[in-house]
Amino acid sequence: MSVRAGREFLAIPGPTTVPDEVLRAMHRPAVDIYSGPLLELTDGLMRDMSRVFRTAGKSYIYIANGHGVWEAALTNVLSRGDRILVLESGRFAVGWGNAAALMGVQVETLPGDWRRAVRPAELEAYLKADKAKANGAPLKAILGVQVDTASGVVNDIAALSKAIKAAGHDALFMVDVVASLGCMPFEMDAWGIDVSVAASQKGLMTPPGLGFVAAGPRARAAHQNAGLRTPYWDWTARDGSEHYQKYAGTPPQHLLFGLRQALDMLFEEGLDNVYARHQRLADAVRAAVRGWGLRPVCVDPAYASNTITAVYTPEGVDSNAVLKHAREQYGLSLGGGIGKLSGQAIRIGHLGSLNELEVLGTLGGVELSFNDLGIDVEMGSGLLAAQRSFSAAKPAAARAEPALAAVH
Repeated sequence: MSVRAGREFLAIPGPTTVPDEVLRAMHRPAVDIYSGPLLELTDGLMRDMSRVFRTAGKSYIYIANGHGVWEAALTNVLSRGDRILVLESGRFAVGWGNAAALMGVQVETLPGDWRRAVRPAELEAYLKADKAKANGAPLKAILGVQVDTASGVVNDIAALSKAIKAAGHDALFMVDVVASLGCMPFEMDAWGIDVSVAASQKGLMTPPGLGFVAAGPRARAAHQNAGLRTPYWDWTARDGSEHYQKYAGTPPQHLLFGLRQALDMLFEEGLDNVYARHQRLADAVRAAVRGWGLRPVCVDPAYASNTITAVYTPEGVDSNAVLKHAREQYGLSLGGGIGKLSGQAIRIGHLGSLNELEVLGTLGGVELSFNDLGIDVEMGSGLLAAQRSFSAAKPAAARAEPALAAVH
């Protein structure tokens, strides 16, 4: 019998749960798209997206998902025939590179392992060898992701940027932060990133449909000679004086209302506090995985993402059976293994509008599903480990509150 009462637990890596406050902000009549309030809304959102990206550069808002802003970034800085390098650490940087190849760009890949982050030393060596080539077109851009949601691996973007500089290379560094922005520290300017792309449906807690690109000065200089520019994505067109040019047409006003509320919530909590919350939630999930005795896909805990954890199911267990059972019996939606991990792993999303009790509920549902399916995981082992992790993460003052006096 399927459980239908209560709210579904959405624990996929995205889209994430949309907070009630964001839904209420969207539940309002449409407004005049040419009026002052909507113009002010656009200006404020673009300013505040740059604030979240941590850049003095300009941000653009697209009616698109993450794949859309991949294309937006590429078209604005590259030309047909340009060479780029993709940094593999899972599925998504490679997917970005595949999009570039379809647009006529020459794509090379620094091969990686889905179970580990890109190694800065390997990148530096590749780029030094590339500079030593006598002939051939220069490498124009390097594409990477901060968090790959297929593998749950986080790359050290600051260290990779330093490796590019140490190699004396001037290729643009372009980074996908779809699965990390608003959840984990990201310093676009301080880390030397030229182009960043993100989307609304993960850490930004807004329904799918908005994509974001932030462009630094080197990217804007490259834009002047980019041969792949097209009317919809073009930065120059979107810099025009008319409001409709900011969206290449009608603005997605209800998504903008939601985004405004979501950003206000992030700023009210404080971005440093948001990052600390995601760290606590991730630590607890990883503790649960250890309690279950299962293998995380990411082999090095130092490079485990604070937004999604991919976990191998035991040998011989089809992970899709776990997903189906959790969804149908407990109203729990987990992510499945994708690409080379299909049928071998489950992915637990712990990002966005989420707290400790929701994580414990998710982990409890996973344990129940394991038990129902006869998987050899001790009931309560993961939950107890997660509870202990949460308790240890509390400030000492919070842990030391005296018990209530006995009532006589």
